[in-house]
Amino acid sequence: MIIKKLNKKIISCVENLFSSVEFTEGKIQIVTTKKEFEGDVTLVLFPLLSLLKKSTSELGDKIGNELIKNEEIDSFNIVSGFLNLVISDSYVNNLLESIYYDKDFGTLDVNSFSSITSLVEFSSPNTNKPLHLGHIRNILLGQAISNILVKMGHKVKKVQVINDRGIHICKSMLAWLKFGNGETPHTNKMKGDFFVGKYYILFEKQFQEEKNELIKKGLKEDEAIENSKLLNEAKEMLIRWENEDVEIRKLWQKMNNWVYEGFNETYSDLGTSFDKNYYESETYLLGKKIIKKGLSENIFFQKEDNSIWVDLTDLGLDQKLLLRSDGTAVYMTQDIGTALERYNDFKFDNMIYVTGNEQDYHFTTLFKTLRKLGYAWSENCFHLSYGMVNLPDGRMKSREGTVVDADTLIKKMRDDSRKILENSDKLDEFNSEEMAFLSKKIGDAALKYFILKIDAKKNMLFNPSESIDFNGNTGPFIQYSYARIKSVLRKKLNFKPIFNPKIKISLEEKELLKGLLEYPIIINDAGNLKNPSLLANYIYQLAKLYNKFYQKIIILDGSKNEDYRLTISKKVSDVIKEGMDLLGIDVPEKM
Repeated sequence: MIIKKLNKKIISCVENLFSSVEFTEGKIQIVTTKKEFEGDVTLVLFPLLSLLKKSTSELGDKIGNELIKNEEIDSFNIVSGFLNLVISDSYVNNLLESIYYDKDFGTLDVNSFSSITSLVEFSSPNTNKPLHLGHIRNILLGQAISNILVKMGHKVKKVQVINDRGIHICKSMLAWLKFGNGETPHTNKMKGDFFVGKYYILFEKQFQEEKNELIKKGLKEDEAIENSKLLNEAKEMLIRWENEDVEIRKLWQKMNNWVYEGFNETYSDLGTSFDKNYYESETYLLGKKIIKKGLSENIFFQKEDNSIWVDLTDLGLDQKLLLRSDGTAVYMTQDIGTALERYNDFKFDNMIYVTGNEQDYHFTTLFKTLRKLGYAWSENCFHLSYGMVNLPDGRMKSREGTVVDADTLIKKMRDDSRKILENSDKLDEFNSEEMAFLSKKIGDAALKYFILKIDAKKNMLFNPSESIDFNGNTGPFIQYSYARIKSVLRKKLNFKPIFNPKIKISLEEKELLKGLLEYPIIINDAGNLKNPSLLANYIYQLAKLYNKFYQKIIILDGSKNEDYRLTISKKVSDVIKEGMDLLGIDVPEKM
């Protein structure tokens, strides 16, 4: 905030001083002053030399002397063609007073966003297996961007489409019918999504054994797959499901309900919820109607085998299958139906899909297909694409049953946190109930922050031991920093906030205040760029600045500046807490 305000002031000053010159974009370059020089912001003089026909020292003096007439700038210096400007203490202090009681601090202009409805789709699991590490990244990104948009003033609706139909669902169902002997999650004392996932894995195991036997008998691999009795039974089950066979539908509903109970436990652990669930089993029907209507209007075309396609070659893509030759749906079918149903439900201004980058092409195709259908709102659909998450020992492979499920990872992080606390010298300060509560908060923060601090576009390696370190760019470090501030504030609960522009402040105090004042810009950038990592790393930098201030300055020294330092401390704690809340992370008052 402070830097952007000064940028405008500097640009205006240069343009007014040299009003006869037309400055093209990029000629007036302003950057943050390098750490080795005195200053806060720097005007790069070199691009102006050819236009203004002056030396760097002459030009710098003229602009610098004009700028120090304003309250914002205290002094300036010129180093090798760079005009370094020092922000005045009084200006920073005045801004502290303006933000201290501002409940909307962090929002640049809430009124400009208050009429915007944004939908955020995330999680969107299959009902044949538990949520895994990839889902955790998806859910954390979706929840964080939803929170940030709410902070900006958007009306946000969190939605998911549950992939509850298809051959993969029938595989779990068939395996349970064949090998389950009537057991249930209750009788087996197993979480519902794990229970159903067990049968998906079992199907794959039995199928591979059958396929290998057929290959041994002389069939080629594709012939073995085609002749697999087990796989053909699953395909027949899917056809019966699509024909609304009562017996199959009853089994499908029962097994899906087991999974939903399991999912809801995991969502609760991750602190997320949804405003509306959509189900592929319903939306694919609407998708079929839209596609058939598009065919009748010559928007789509039909091949000789009766499959229906969209031709996107005029938009730089290729042809895309929308309905198979037997009339069964593909993912695109249900995505078209889901998109229209959501628009009818919410009349959204923006629709954000949070999915992995392996679906980049799919969503490009979806948006362009919706455009072909004439839906103007498709221009406001956005794919928040994220990279693969791996663990130090490799990737996840769900079919082989080696998937790193979300629940196990969440529990591991909480258990590891508990062990660290038990080995700390402050164990006596917490009773067993407080220990359990604190270890949960620290473990969850380690997991969530480590994932959210990485730019979503990048592949990442999640390292559990690194994430739970109390030093460095981690959730526990930020939690500890917050608890430290709260500890300082508890020592003088009745302090009176002070906003005196004449107070002489230290370099550490000034840097901390400048960091605070960047918060609204960070929120705005994180929301507009759909990038929660900007907020995560900002909070870390703010916590680092506070720790530097804490180490260098005696806060409670009995001087007249004591309450001023507590005023800064209180606002820093407020921003850290709110920022972490937006990321879905709790910060404890005491550690």
